[in-house]
Amino acid sequence: MNDYLTILVITAATGVGGLALGGALAAAIRSPSDRTVSLLLRFTAGVILSLVCFDLIADALEQAGIVPVICWIMIGCLCTYLLNCWIDRQAHHSHSHGGNQEHGGHGHGDHPHDHQDHRREVLQDNGEMCACGHHTLRTAGLVLAAAVALHNMPVGMAIGAAFAGPAQAAGHAGILAAIIIGLHNIPEGMSIAAPLLTGGSRPAGAVGVAALSGLPTILGALLGYTAGVMNPVMLSVSLGFAAGAMLYVVFGELLPEAEQLWQNRLSGVSTLLGMLLGMALIFLGAH
Repeated sequence: MNDYLTILVITAATGVGGLALGGALAAAIRSPSDRTVSLLLRFTAGVILSLVCFDLIADALEQAGIVPVICWIMIGCLCTYLLNCWIDRQAHHSHSHGGNQEHGGHGHGDHPHDHQDHRREVLQDNGEMCACGHHTLRTAGLVLAAAVALHNMPVGMAIGAAFAGPAQAAGHAGILAAIIIGLHNIPEGMSIAAPLLTGGSRPAGAVGVAALSGLPTILGALLGYTAGVMNPVMLSVSLGFAAGAMLYVVFGELLPEAEQLWQNRLSGVSTLLGMLLGMALIFLGAH
């Protein structure tokens, strides 16, 4: 099968399918517990860390020196951070209304929440209005879907970069990256579908919106692969950039959100188990 067609099929199954599965789970259970979502986020973060540290960065170092790789990791992390900052300004509509009344006593003033805080609010709100009091939950769900769609572009690059890695392990690494992204997308899909369902949307419509937000993952994967197969320099750039983007996803999104949802001393075990599973999968694929 053509490499581009393979990437398209796999990213569609895991990127789009993972979000659709999350939406379907939200429709089935309506209100997942904070502990369940938190443990899933932590576990996924652990698997992603193994992929980044023992696969993407390791392959990048085979193509370039330590200094260029570190620079591209930082650039990937910074670009993803700036993208999320822009998403926060666009998505958190309470800021545009001058919203400092909705969360009295917290002293937010003119500073917008990040989209993790907003996601938690819409997941827990059981009424028809969003937590900011200005928009319906259906509108909030659509905004979250747009934010996730933008966010999935650099995430998809990690899959494409993994497929473009060393030939003897590229296929396994790419499939592993796609599966991990699929796991990461399940709670994202739940966060999109939950406010839509609570706001009155039909289950099929909520799942469809969640699935559509995964389409940029496919484009990002194709771009990452195209850049990676050009030459060793572009491969190291693609791998380093994707690694930086994924590190920001872990430390800037998954772990902070998991901590907000459920705090427990043993919750870190979930991250450790995820890392060990990721290491095992990478080791098995290399032998």
